[in-house]
Amino acid sequence: MVSPLLAKAAPTGREIVDVTPERAGWTHVGFRAIRLDAGHSETVTTGARELCLVVLTGSVDVTVDGVVYAGLGTRDSVFDAQSPAAVYVPAGKSVTVQALRAAEVALCTAPTDTQARGVKVLDPATMRRTVRGKGTNTRYVCDILPHDDPTAAHLLVVEVMTPASHSSSYPPHKHDVEQPPVETQLEETYYHRLNPPQGFAFQRIYTDDRSIDEACAVENHDVVMVPRGYHPVVAPHGYDSYYLNVMAGPNRFWVFKNDPAHEWMLAPATPSR
Repeated sequence: MVSPLLAKAAPTGREIVDVTPERAGWTHVGFRAIRLDAGHSETVTTGARELCLVVLTGSVDVTVDGVVYAGLGTRDSVFDAQSPAAVYVPAGKSVTVQALRAAEVALCTAPTDTQARGVKVLDPATMRRTVRGKGTNTRYVCDILPHDDPTAAHLLVVEVMTPASHSSSYPPHKHDVEQPPVETQLEETYYHRLNPPQGFAFQRIYTDDRSIDEACAVENHDVVMVPRGYHPVVAPHGYDSYYLNVMAGPNRFWVFKNDPAHEWMLAPATPSR
């Protein structure tokens, strides 16, 4: 039985996966991933929402209300050691994506605010890249649209590569209570990719009272929805894990709380005699 928090991907065709707020049963985050063959295009309107368009692989031209942003994207794989091309688009815009070569594109959306905002190409060269964790908890992070970038109203977008046999989003943490600076409320989607692509990974979503306690076996292109609770990921031997995170909530500030039962592992190691 498939978890209600798991959106399975279509193995072929343009539409890979589409998670609307209505489907997820929440308020803020929308996520869609599409495949475009060379020469093919997709047009969307942002309406009352803001959009972060991420060129996961391939190369595209992006046209926003007649203005062309040409030749975006250089990656052949999301596992390439380079940041993606991305474009922030505010509400009330028409956006056309034209594939110059076969491309995979993520469309990340959230409600906007009343502030006047402009289109912004997010330069891969300026995206912050960091290493988190240590040992088998090491993972590699690229901040595409972080909370300290004032470009967006509510959207936060980040990608993470986790080597095989490693864990990620770990120790388990959550961000489902609006209580800054201790914790903030953010809905979240995980768009999973695996290398080699026939692989799988595991993600658990659980709350302190276990009113949610789901374990998902995720395959290439699947999406896991995290409405609340802790949400660790584990990559098995032989398969590297990638995921694109989209977060949004009442305020655009990411503060998380670790599961107290597992926080012990962050304490400095006691020297042995």
